[in-house]
Amino acid sequence: MTSNENTVALGRGNRTVTVEIARTDLAFHPVEIDTATPTGGKIAKVAGFNSDQHPHVMQWLPDGDLEDIRVQEEADLSKSIKFIVAENSSSHRITINDETLDWPADVISGAVVRKLGKIDPADDIYLERDDEPDLLVRDQDLIKIKAEGVEEFKSRKPDVWKLNVQGKVIVSKSSTISAADAMAEANFDPNAWIMILKVQGQPKRQLQPSDVIDLTTPGIEKIRLTAKDVNNGEAPPAPRRDFALQSVDEQYLDALGFRWETDATGRWLIIHDYPVSPGYTVTKVTLAIQVLPTYPQTQIDMFYVYPALVRRTGGAIPATQTTATIRGLSFQRWSRHRGAGSKWNPKTDNVITHLAIVESAIAKEVGQ
Repeated sequence: MTSNENTVALGRGNRTVTVEIARTDLAFHPVEIDTATPTGGKIAKVAGFNSDQHPHVMQWLPDGDLEDIRVQEEADLSKSIKFIVAENSSSHRITINDETLDWPADVISGAVVRKLGKIDPADDIYLERDDEPDLLVRDQDLIKIKAEGVEEFKSRKPDVWKLNVQGKVIVSKSSTISAADAMAEANFDPNAWIMILKVQGQPKRQLQPSDVIDLTTPGIEKIRLTAKDVNNGEAPPAPRRDFALQSVDEQYLDALGFRWETDATGRWLIIHDYPVSPGYTVTKVTLAIQVLPTYPQTQIDMFYVYPALVRRTGGAIPATQTTATIRGLSFQRWSRHRGAGSKWNPKTDNVITHLAIVESAIAKEVGQ
C-alpha cells in the first residue's frame, strides 16, 4: 500500500495502515500498523525490536535521503512508508555520489550502496581511498565502515578498451582479453589464423589462442591475421595411414567428415580439427588416441589434445597436467578412465565408444 492508499484507507475508517520495513539488507516486507502517525518506537516494535536493543529507525525518502526517526518522534507517512530498522545506537557516516547518509551498521554491501544511491546497474561503484587506488566494489562485496571519518562511494561509467582485430574494432570491459576471446568477438576462428600482435616500438609477436593481451599496453595497435593454410591450388597430401582400424571405426570417422590419420610411431590415431564444447579458449584441437596392436582386446585409455585446452573462466582442469610429445608437439594428456560400471568390453567397445567418453569429458569441464 502506498502513502496515498494509506490516506484513502484512513479516510474510509480503516484503523490500520501498511508500512514497509527492512533491516540493513534492504529486503523490505509489508507490516500493518494501527496508526497513521507511528513513532519511531512503534515502528521498531512492529519490526520485532524492544527498547533494550536501542533500535535505530530511519525513514527512506523517495530522493534517497535517510531521515532519523527518534523513539517518541512521529513519522510522516505522506513522505514515505519505507523504514530501515537496525539494532545499533550509533551510526556510521557514508557518502554516495556526494550525498551524505548516516548508516546504522559498521558494514555495508555494494548492493545496498547501489540501492541507496539509485545507481544504474551498468555503472561501477568505487570506494575512494587516499593512499592507494580506489577500490572497485561489487554488489556482493561487504565494506567495513571506519569508526572515524567518512567512507565515500562514487559511481562511474565502466572503463572500456578497444582493439583492432584485422580491421574490426572490438570493445572489452576488461583491461585484459585472451587472444581466443578477441578473435571470437571479431568473428574469426582462432585455429584457422596466425595471429600477430602489433605494438608500436616493439617487435611483432605471434599469439597463441590462450595468450592474454594487456589492452593498457602503450602503443598497442592491432592483431593482424594470416591464414594458416594458403597454397597454390595443389591438392592436399593424402592422410597418413600406417595401420588400419576396425572397419566400423573407419566408417564412423569418415561419416563424420573427420580428417584422420594413423601413425605407427606410438600407435596414434590422430583426428584433426576435432571440435570442442564452447567455454574453452579454442574451438578445435588435434586429438590423439593411442590404439595398441592388441586392440580391441586391449582397451583404449585416456586421450591427448593439442593445443592444451584452457577454460575461458580460468582454473586448473583436474588430471590434465601431464604432457606427451606426439609428432614433435606437446600434447596435453587427459587422464580419464572407465569406472567399474563401464569396463571395456572388446565385443562392443571401440574407437566410437571411446570418442563418446572424450566428448563428455571435455564438455563436463565447462558445465555442458
